[in-house]
Amino acid sequence: MKKPEIRKRICVDMDEVMADAVAEHLLRYNREFNVSLTKDDLRGKRFWQIVPAAHHQVLDELLRAEDFFEDLDVMPDAPRVLEALQRHYEVFIASAAMEVPSSFNPKFRWLQCHFPTVPHTHIVFCGDKSILRADYLIDDNPRQLERFTGTGILYDAPHNVAVTGYTRVRNWLEIEALFLSEK
Repeated sequence: MKKPEIRKRICVDMDEVMADAVAEHLLRYNREFNVSLTKDDLRGKRFWQIVPAAHHQVLDELLRAEDFFEDLDVMPDAPRVLEALQRHYEVFIASAAMEVPSSFNPKFRWLQCHFPTVPHTHIVFCGDKSILRADYLIDDNPRQLERFTGTGILYDAPHNVAVTGYTRVRNWLEIEALFLSEK
């Protein structure tokens, strides 16, 4: 009897890798306070660092809105490349949803809508991603990559521009080149 092929495993973060949460947060914040902050304003900083402290509670409430995680735009090329990755790798979506527990259901619905080829058994909602047993983790948050025991791939985002020490990808075309160029 032939043994099943063991494929390498890739875990992919959702927010800021598959889904553009920063753009949605900026849109809602700008509308709420009639300002025009951009992603460039966030370069090297977290959202909380560039807005007045008096706005922090509203900033948090915007993120926790029932519809926030269902309204996110899909990162360009993500569905096509992710589907291609699934043909050669075992792919899991790993979201640190514990940071916003109300996001579980909206994130799950978003994934079902935009990434229907990802089986529900391959979606992991967690806090600390060091628990993941995978060969690769693609994430925008260096904190999640620090204790991960596989190879961390840093997905470019405004808040991580100064981070070094990881292979960095700026978009899904670079993920495609990194993982599928020789397939």
